Amino acid sequence: MSDAEKTLKEKIEKTKSILIADLNTVRAGRANPALLDKVVADYYGVPTPLKNMATISAPDPRTILVAPFDPKSIKEIEKGINMADIGINPSNDGKVIRLVIPPVTEERRKELVKLVKKMGEEAKVAARNLRRDANEDLKKQEKAGELTEDDLKGELEEVQKILDGAVKDIDKILTDKEKEIMEV
Repeated sequence: MSDAEKTLKEKIEKTKSILIADLNTVRAGRANPALLDKVVADYYGVPTPLKNMATISAPDPRTILVAPFDPKSIKEIEKGINMADIGINPSNDGKVIRLVIPPVTEERRKELVKLVKKMGEEAKVAARNLRRDANEDLKKQEKAGELTEDDLKGELEEVQKILDGAVKDIDKILTDKEKEIMEV
């Protein structure tokens, strides 16, 4: 396996992990602690990720429980959740914050599926751009005399195989997320 192929595989894996992280923030009607991954709250004047300030759990399919490490920070955490605009109103009892996930309507589910497909298409475009960059690198190596024409052809085919596998993986990730969203 050439350096170009290794680099391409690494970058494609990174693209897939970014897609998965983005898909985790899509609210599918089921409580998922990852929904709060991008929430930031002010902690003694410093913007701090929520996961560094509290334990986040999903005790049941409709509730997310946020238990702050420092009880004095509960108001700031609540304000951070409200400012993140995730469409859920937090309620706090002085010790923990509860987020009750409302059921998602059929119409909203269809919108979410469209959003997921758009995210998937962006990931595929990113993967294709990575393929283009790898192909350009290989062609430069051939011009510089580091690769023969036959080697170049084999390398280009290998790069295409890597891309095909990545597209298949992305499609599987999207199918799984769509099933999760459409599940009532």
